[in-house]
Amino acid sequence: MENDDVDMQGEETNEELDDMKKRLKEMEDEAAALREMQAKVEKEMGSVQDPATASSSQVNREEVDTRSIFVGNVDYSCTPEEVQQHFQSCGTVNRVTIRTDKYGQPKGYAYVEFLEVEAVQEALLLNESELHGRQLKITTKRTNIPGMKQYRPRRSNPNMGFRGRAPFAAPFVYSPNGYGKVPRFRAPIMRYSPYY
Repeated sequence: MENDDVDMQGEETNEELDDMKKRLKEMEDEAAALREMQAKVEKEMGSVQDPATASSSQVNREEVDTRSIFVGNVDYSCTPEEVQQHFQSCGTVNRVTIRTDKYGQPKGYAYVEFLEVEAVQEALLLNESELHGRQLKITTKRTNIPGMKQYRPRRSNPNMGFRGRAPFAAPFVYSPNGYGKVPRFRAPIMRYSPYY
């Protein structure tokens, strides 16, 4: 009787062991597939980060920026189609980008990309023209150099008044009440004192 129980338990543990081995094999296969996929993605990403590719994209960006203009003081209710129509007389407009903040509200400026470089000079002639009752400020688009942050010196606020040197501070004087003590100004309270 005890022998049968031991045999039954042995078979159950063998089946459990086989199940565990199957699951382990499946997990190892899945891990190998994931490693293979990750290596493939890293290889693709490595080719994107290749310095030669980065320099060619920088050259491409500079070429696009020579055909683009910056448009400032754009009305917040202005649509890209209206900006495109405003610059249609200069040349073929390839793309209009109105910049927005993180909430989707327009920032008040736009970029216009043309197909021809000559259209930029025509568009610069439209500086201070009106769109939606606002005078547009039009300049050529500058190319941002990666890793170079523009330095802006801090300017004092003209509304703050003159802020020269700090006033002369008197040498430290010890408090008559002791370190950290705050004098208490109380009105004298008339109390009964039996020892007068």
